[in-house]
Amino acid sequence: MTRPYSESFKRKMVQRLTMPGAPSAHALAFEVGVAKTTLSRWVRQAATIEDVKKKKKSEKRKKTSRARPPSAPEAASRPDERSLADKHRLLLEARGKGETELGAFLRREGLHEADLVQWQTQIEAALSPSQSRPSRQQARRLRKLERELRRKDKALAETAALLVLQKKVQEIWGDEDDDMELRNGS
Repeated sequence: MTRPYSESFKRKMVQRLTMPGAPSAHALAFEVGVAKTTLSRWVRQAATIEDVKKKKKSEKRKKTSRARPPSAPEAASRPDERSLADKHRLLLEARGKGETELGAFLRREGLHEADLVQWQTQIEAALSPSQSRPSRQQARRLRKLERELRRKDKALAETAALLVLQKKVQEIWGDEDDDMELRNGS
């Protein structure tokens, strides 16, 4: 069961966690008796609340100021919302970086290495020659495989027909092995 905490208490805890030289969330949780996950959630909520407040202020400034082009394009909030040019730029920037530089770069841009790999494969697929029309060799191989498939389909149908006929013969004439046993007196 969760205990209700006052907003001022929450603000103080968030402030203690975010100030310079702050204790770890684990240490503060032990000190004040609040779960570490709760403290972490309060910090995330405070960050989103602050972001919302900043957005509202910037929107008000945009509405009151004259229309002018933004100085720098805003980064998309999710990697898949980025423009193709932005993805290409980020791929080029990330290409020559070492492991530690790449990690810092990815954190700064809000990306994962998997995003870069996915974008790279998408670009390579878009730039590769179209496979819509097969080459002559592929067309010959395809025709050969289709002929072989038709031949095997015919053989399978013939075998199925023979099995059906064999069953009918056994139903009509009975089993020959049974007759042989009766004649021998066994």
